[in-house]
Amino acid sequence: MVGKPPGSTLMSTPQRRISTRESRGVTLLLIGVALGYLLMFLGLPLVAVFVEALSKGWELYWKALQEPDALSAVKLTLIVAAIAVPANLVFGVAASWAIAKFDFKGKSLLITFIDLPFAVSPVVSGLIYVLLFGAQGWFGPWLQEHDIKLIFAVPGIVLATIFVTFPFIARELIPLMQAQGKEEEEAAVSLGASGWQTFFRVTLPNIKWGLLYGVILCNARAMGEFGAVSVVSGHIRGMTNTMPLHVEIVYNEYNFVAAFAVASLLALLALVTLGIKSLVEWQAKQSGEPLHGAH
Repeated sequence: MVGKPPGSTLMSTPQRRISTRESRGVTLLLIGVALGYLLMFLGLPLVAVFVEALSKGWELYWKALQEPDALSAVKLTLIVAAIAVPANLVFGVAASWAIAKFDFKGKSLLITFIDLPFAVSPVVSGLIYVLLFGAQGWFGPWLQEHDIKLIFAVPGIVLATIFVTFPFIARELIPLMQAQGKEEEEAAVSLGASGWQTFFRVTLPNIKWGLLYGVILCNARAMGEFGAVSVVSGHIRGMTNTMPLHVEIVYNEYNFVAAFAVASLLALLALVTLGIKSLVEWQAKQSGEPLHGAH
């Protein structure tokens, strides 16, 4: 039996990597600073929202939430998210599959366009839609002739929301699909699987956690979007106000209870989103499947 070379046991045994040589006191100090920062700039404002919303009692809190304008804002927010998220889901999967699995001219340009909403202010994106589809916009006269209203109406809000949220799913899936490579799909095709069969039986199971993660982030941004929606909505009470816009309007009218009541709903949605996000991350870790690709 050939003996092992010196040091082979150490080489073959996983070693504990030391990420820092700082003292325990310094480590605790850094953790304390980070936690203190989070509590000051995230925790306290979040608590303040609920305290202010309930400052006049539960009765006024529920009354504020049951106002027709508030209910309309909640309903419109859910409708917009229900349209924008599936639309971005289809686009994100298609774009990421094309970018990760195929080589074609213009790939870099497509990736740049996907990142565009991250670089452009939401207010600017809203102004672009007004320039295109407003009454004095490029397509405004044609839309008026055919009695189609986009700006200051629900369709414009949906379009603006789709624009600012469409990178989230695609940007989550592209690095994940690129890290997984093409071998499994090519093997499936060589065995006679069609394109749809390859996607549903091979690609989708490999990306399901990353896809769900991207959907969660996309939905959270869709429900909380303010800038672009504010520009294209027209702030029409009971018709084109989403929850963030309703909060702004009633707050400017010094109706603080109503403003913080609806704001507390947005905060609850954010907390639920964080909870689901953590659950997805835990499930992905338990299953041993990657949630993110190599960026």
